[in-house]
Amino acid sequence: MDQESWLSCEKTAVLQGGFLLASQICQPEPLSSLRKEDWDRIGPPIVNAVKEICEHSLKDTKDRHHWKKKILCIVWSKILDVRNRKDIDTRWKEDPLFDVQNSLPDINHPVLFELIKSMSFSSIYVELLLCFQPSERCEELKLLVDHVTSSSSEADVKLLLEVWWELLKGKRGCEDALDQLFTAQCSRSLSTTEPSPQASKRFKPDPESPSTCMVNILFEGLRKIKEHLTSSELCYVALSNCLDTLYTSYLISSVTDLPIEMKLQQISRAVNLKKANGEVIENLGLIEAIREARRDLAAALIPAETKPCGMTFIQAMQFTLEVICSWEVMGLLKTPSNEPHATVMRLKDSLDRVLASLEEPSHAKDLVGNGQTLDNLRVSLKGLLGSLSFTVPESSAEEIAKMCVTILDHHLEGFEGLPRLFASKLSQDFNEANWIQCLERNASVFQTKDLLMTLISTLTHKCQSDADVDHCKRLKDVIVDIFSHLPLSDRNATLSELLSMSKKGLHGFLPCSMTKGFSDELNLAFNSIIQSGAKSSIDAAVTAVARVAFQNPEATLRRCCHMAVVNLGAHNLIAEILQQLPGLISLPGVHNDSLMSRCLQDTVWSKLSSPQEENQFLQFLAELMKCNISGCTGEKLSVLSPEEVLQVFVQPYLIATTPGSSNLQICLRLLQCTLSQETSSDTTHWIMSCSPFPSLFCLAQLLNECSRCWDQPVEGETPMPMETKELLLSVLHTMGTIVGKEVARAPDVWSRALFWLYSKVEELDWTVRFYLKDVWGEHFKYEVPNSLLAVCDLPEQDWSGLDLPQYGQGTGLVAWLECCALSESVREGMLESLSLNLLKPDDVNMFSKGLLVAVCQLLPWCTSGEWERLLKVLQELVHSSKLYVPYSLEYVDFLPLLDLRSFSVELRLSVFLLRIFQLLCSSSCSDWLPPQGWVYTGRLYANAMRSIINSVAEKISLPSTTASPKTSESCSQEVLFVFTQLFCHVLHVQVMIPGQPEALFLCALEILTQYESVLSAYPDSCTAMQGLNTRHFFTTIADNLQCADMKAVLHQKIAQL
Repeated sequence: MDQESWLSCEKTAVLQGGFLLASQICQPEPLSSLRKEDWDRIGPPIVNAVKEICEHSLKDTKDRHHWKKKILCIVWSKILDVRNRKDIDTRWKEDPLFDVQNSLPDINHPVLFELIKSMSFSSIYVELLLCFQPSERCEELKLLVDHVTSSSSEADVKLLLEVWWELLKGKRGCEDALDQLFTAQCSRSLSTTEPSPQASKRFKPDPESPSTCMVNILFEGLRKIKEHLTSSELCYVALSNCLDTLYTSYLISSVTDLPIEMKLQQISRAVNLKKANGEVIENLGLIEAIREARRDLAAALIPAETKPCGMTFIQAMQFTLEVICSWEVMGLLKTPSNEPHATVMRLKDSLDRVLASLEEPSHAKDLVGNGQTLDNLRVSLKGLLGSLSFTVPESSAEEIAKMCVTILDHHLEGFEGLPRLFASKLSQDFNEANWIQCLERNASVFQTKDLLMTLISTLTHKCQSDADVDHCKRLKDVIVDIFSHLPLSDRNATLSELLSMSKKGLHGFLPCSMTKGFSDELNLAFNSIIQSGAKSSIDAAVTAVARVAFQNPEATLRRCCHMAVVNLGAHNLIAEILQQLPGLISLPGVHNDSLMSRCLQDTVWSKLSSPQEENQFLQFLAELMKCNISGCTGEKLSVLSPEEVLQVFVQPYLIATTPGSSNLQICLRLLQCTLSQETSSDTTHWIMSCSPFPSLFCLAQLLNECSRCWDQPVEGETPMPMETKELLLSVLHTMGTIVGKEVARAPDVWSRALFWLYSKVEELDWTVRFYLKDVWGEHFKYEVPNSLLAVCDLPEQDWSGLDLPQYGQGTGLVAWLECCALSESVREGMLESLSLNLLKPDDVNMFSKGLLVAVCQLLPWCTSGEWERLLKVLQELVHSSKLYVPYSLEYVDFLPLLDLRSFSVELRLSVFLLRIFQLLCSSSCSDWLPPQGWVYTGRLYANAMRSIINSVAEKISLPSTTASPKTSESCSQEVLFVFTQLFCHVLHVQVMIPGQPEALFLCALEILTQYESVLSAYPDSCTAMQGLNTRHFFTTIADNLQCADMKAVLHQKIAQL
């Protein structure tokens, strides 16, 4: 048997002995027939037993209270059991108290009530009374009131008043195990009484009758014993109970909130009075005293759970007026001559509350026809209040402070406003060291955004006063720790509020002496994030960044920006962290940019030193523009909006920079990135709020400048590289498509801007307008040089001619090719509308020569996309025999006996390209291009040749097995011959081009590799003699290269064939 069971058996044995002894004294009558007047003779053994259990053998206060409650629970359960007489076979299975109850003699309610009165168990009685259902609760209370109003003594009066006061205070927090046990006992009792014949014959009260109204029962009980109140103190308590019942049951419908300062003052006053009476022992005694004082105060401020049904407001007022008059006549409500005690102060507070409430117009309106009763009550209450003219003792600041520390240290409930008061006003009343120590011990109590902001305000005030610097630093550390433990949503709300006041966050309110060491903390936070990398928890990284951002958002964001760009791969992690800290998103200020964009500008924008940093910067901004953040109303937000990126990083540089500046390409890439962000299809695109038409004009101007890319640069300017032109075309197309859709949606809204843009681009090259066709749609025709109309049959409803001086007679094919290069749709239209009579050989011949010259004029200024479209045009023209390209055997010693018809397009196209470069590299055109222009043009030629090589390679299947296929089933010999010709053409062009670009050398190596693959797959396609001759031929061609290294590599590759 464990210790608890042994104690339980020992104590219940003592209790059993007391009851058995009392039962013997009661003989020959049973103890269940005990009358009130017999208690003094029969009750002492029971009282002594209870005292033995609760006072002598138990030293701990909690244990004593537990056993008091346990004894009362046993006794009351026994009474219920005696009354209901449930079958014993059922009871021993269901009733956990069966054993102890069975050992006691039968008892009745007077035994219970006299035990409560003798042992002052009124508060415990109420705790158990509240376990009953409302109707049974009233029945039990009625039995008590009937008991105490019969042959009443002063002890009976005290018991009634104490029970009444405890009922006003209600339940004590959460139910304990004994409450739950007794609730189950009450339920069993109820379920037993209902089906029995005796229960059906019992009187069942009407729920609306006075007998089921606790207020009515208590008022009636006081009415019966009001003559037995012989002392002023009892009258004060009784009247306070009446007034508080009146107030909570009739005058208020919601909790009355007292300011926390007033609440603390009243509770401190109550505790001091208990101390003066010797009722409070330090530590635990003080804690219980504070709890009880708060409960007493709350009892008069919380509305009753159920409104009285057996007594009206008028009746309650009349009764209150009656008892006041009665006791005034008896002289019991006289002014106390000595120092006021707790009961008098409670009465004064109750009078103040009720009088203030009765003055409200709403109550006067409810009492129409009963105004005299109300007036009489007011007069009586005011007179009584006037007679209680004494100075209410006020607690000192030191006493309040000590009580606040106790409340906070022990987390006492019911003081919701104390942390705010402690964080603000009380910080001035405390000893600084004690205040900060209490704050450090109870930091968890202050973990809300509002309390944190209050502490920040207090810290700011202290820093501006003569407060000790060390204490201020300790307070700052506590504030930072509290912030770090807030929920993420509260951290973001705090960051947002701080950022609205200062871009330097907490440090914006502190002197420099308080911010020393922050740079080390900042370094430590980000170093730990980088070192742990993907292995670390994202939550830990967010917490670390939020902690330093709280102290200084600007410095933190600067470090984030630097790290995202400089540290390889860090941009994704930093972006993910920032997306979880939307509190750092500040609204645009006077500079139209947020703190984030300013930090990006100051930290990295002008310091990008490598392509890697540029790429990470772009990827970082792309992640920040993603709408991965949910706003307060559910809307999707991003750390940086595309509008802000456009306005801060793109538009200023489109206008201010020269075409070849280093910022232009990254600006265009940023613009492309912003335009690629997802938007809602049912709303106007954000670009329409960002001056889209001026931006389009700036892009058009830049495109117009691309024609000067190979011109001799003016001093201080850098020509725009062709790669930028390609990016520019892509951006212009994307933006034009978006704006065009919005214009089509609301043409009337944008018509004026549309005409403005068209008038501005009329100053530019005519091809620029083609790229803006998506913007103005059907509003304007295609405008082309008149010379183009001479070589094309174009419909007048869509096309119109321009008289351009630079496009004179014979320039039609140049304009035609320029159109073919613009877009796929225009290219197809140009091919369909071309005017060429194939039945006239002279026309075909002239067309072919003119086309050769036209391609020469366009090739160096084509982007790779434009060149690709032109190649398709040339292929189509060769295939349709509109382009006449005779194939001369320049690199053939003997006529090959092969069928080359299936390769005729590739061979003729290669020769045509060779002729183009023969013209380009001739003396008449040799000064057209600078060295970088030749390198670029060579790269375009290499791309074209790779396209031809791939086309040839696709016409022969290379087997995946080692088995050698039959030579007759393949065209391997023809393919080898074509590769030989292509190799010669490529090296011929490389030798002609100034500087002999490396791109063509790599293309020649690729041809040799393809040649080797075919030869390996089809060894019978070439005899040993042919192989020797081919290697010698290739070597001779390669010897024309100037670069010894290139020549050596080609010789080595040729020798392996």
